Amino acid sequence: MSHPAAPFSRRAFIVGTAAAGLTPLLSFRTAAEAGPGELLMVPATPNPAGVAERLFLLKGDPLAGPIRAIVTETGNPVPAPALDEGARRVLRVLHYNDLHNHITDSHAKHGDTHRLAQMVRHVKAARAAATETEVVLFASGGDDHTGSIFDELLGWTPEEFVADAGYRAASAAGVDIAVLGNHEFDRGAQMLQLGIARDAAFPVVSANVHGSRHILRDRDYTAAAVIEAKGLRIGVMGLTTQIDTRVGQPDDPGMGVASPVAAVRNVLPALAEISDVVLVLSHCGYGSGQHRTGKAGAARMIGEGDFDIAEAAGSLTDRPVVLIGGHSHTPLNEAGLDANNVIAGVLMTQAEANGRYLGEIVMSIAAQNGRQGWFSHVGLHPIKQRDDRVPANDPRAATLENDDDYDHAFEAAHVAPLLVALESRMADTIGTVSGDAPVSPEVVMADRYMRETALLNFMNDALVARSDTFPGGPVDIALFNATAILAGLTPGPLSFGQWYDVMPYADLVHVATMTGAEIAAMVQSNAHRIVRPEEAADIDPSGFVSRGFLHFSSGLRYTIALGASALEARAEAITLLGNPLEAVRDKRFRVAFNSYIRLGAFAEAWNGQPIVAGVPGEIPGMDLRGLDYTHPGLVYRNEIIAHIRAVGGISPETGARLDGRLAIA
Repeated sequence: MSHPAAPFSRRAFIVGTAAAGLTPLLSFRTAAEAGPGELLMVPATPNPAGVAERLFLLKGDPLAGPIRAIVTETGNPVPAPALDEGARRVLRVLHYNDLHNHITDSHAKHGDTHRLAQMVRHVKAARAAATETEVVLFASGGDDHTGSIFDELLGWTPEEFVADAGYRAASAAGVDIAVLGNHEFDRGAQMLQLGIARDAAFPVVSANVHGSRHILRDRDYTAAAVIEAKGLRIGVMGLTTQIDTRVGQPDDPGMGVASPVAAVRNVLPALAEISDVVLVLSHCGYGSGQHRTGKAGAARMIGEGDFDIAEAAGSLTDRPVVLIGGHSHTPLNEAGLDANNVIAGVLMTQAEANGRYLGEIVMSIAAQNGRQGWFSHVGLHPIKQRDDRVPANDPRAATLENDDDYDHAFEAAHVAPLLVALESRMADTIGTVSGDAPVSPEVVMADRYMRETALLNFMNDALVARSDTFPGGPVDIALFNATAILAGLTPGPLSFGQWYDVMPYADLVHVATMTGAEIAAMVQSNAHRIVRPEEAADIDPSGFVSRGFLHFSSGLRYTIALGASALEARAEAITLLGNPLEAVRDKRFRVAFNSYIRLGAFAEAWNGQPIVAGVPGEIPGMDLRGLDYTHPGLVYRNEIIAHIRAVGGISPETGARLDGRLAIA
């Protein structure tokens, strides 16, 4: 039995253009508006490649206070779900999170790993096998952008836009709904809005993002949505991390992210009343306050995380609630249900990151049954890595991607055109890496958190050299954070794509005016952040050690005296442009920052909050957000590439060397 539908007047308008042969998401705008304490349930067109038979967007302000009612355009309350007594539906949710545009990973020696196409094969098979009472939903837990070469198709301005590869591929893959992650905003809300409008054939939700001048709630995204299929009504709300989302951008000063727990308390009771089951797409991180999984880097500040959200949600309704997580890159329930991942009756799960897993939850939803025996399976399906060097008769071959593991038609129709658009740009040779430059992946990954690093020396000195062309004049010092370097280099020709792998994040250049004393305070804060020798055995340097450790150009030289603990670490023998600190404490210098540090580095605490990621003692980080900044409008990565082209490559002679600018005592 399907749910009764209240009458709706439909005055349609198209958001965006057709993406990759798909119908763009359609919304419906009427004169009706949600009143105080209400959300307006407005019909929209679901992704034609998805499973939804009907889609409704819930429009209105989810942050002004508790939502008392969800109403139709006529002002009438939305009817409650109406499955027949004893009727049962199976809901299978297949999900991923933090794909970071790892749609297909190309490798010259290993071959291409078709991550999303492997997921598509699984989703299509599950949907084909579904019975008349089974719904197979496909969802994204956010951070669909930033991290692979596909980001380059988005561009930095509307004029540069080619495609939002993440949303375009997800639309074709049959994704039914997605949440806004923090990295969706890396290239600015204006570019995110353009990507949604042109390439998202599914709704995007977040109940706690607000105030942007570019991406507008109820036009580009909504607090929540309702999906109907085979008589089942699925309520979905989205939540975005407060900690790591880029608020405070100069072109979007009003954008903010409210408390996810407050948003849940406001929205969930009313959403649950009109739903058979509720999915909370939480891009807030697994844990509460801090998170750490195994030896992956170090503890990470997440603020209000999934534990807090689940605890709040569980007491607000007796309907089944599932929290599909993201942001912390945590593999949950890999071997089946872990009892620790149920809080207050709310099931939490997450599928790590970068397309390593496809998550699955199977629920049996019965009318009037609440949470009694409501889920039967939760787990992760590994996405196989390609390695064409391994022969078919090798025992390892079964664990690696082969040609039967992915959907070739999807790859050819939807991913291949994106790769063609990228080919010329990514293959472009920008220089040569010399064999004697200490910039190998092994060296860079081992050194970046613990000591002076030749590759970061090269980058910071390159930016200073490029600053002769900056609006406002050259800079004296440049800096960059260690967590933003994700790869090293091998000798030989250097392509744009290889350099992109080194620094994939979307940073602009910002220039601050600082006194010598302020720079000294920054360097002192940096001394507390270094990974100490006694910690090295317990920290994986290939992961994120989210302390905000900075590297500097050659104009800043100093020694870190480690002392007996991080609290006792001291920056000593500081010189600025060859002058001892004491002689230039009041002199003003121009310092180049990347966007992430200029915005306070969020969890990495260049914002006055305590330095975390395993640093004991509640040591407050310096707050860099209030400095006097100018914004030359330059892309950090592009300036480094221009320098590499100008000097011919990366070698000790061009600056990739250790010169003692950072000494460890």
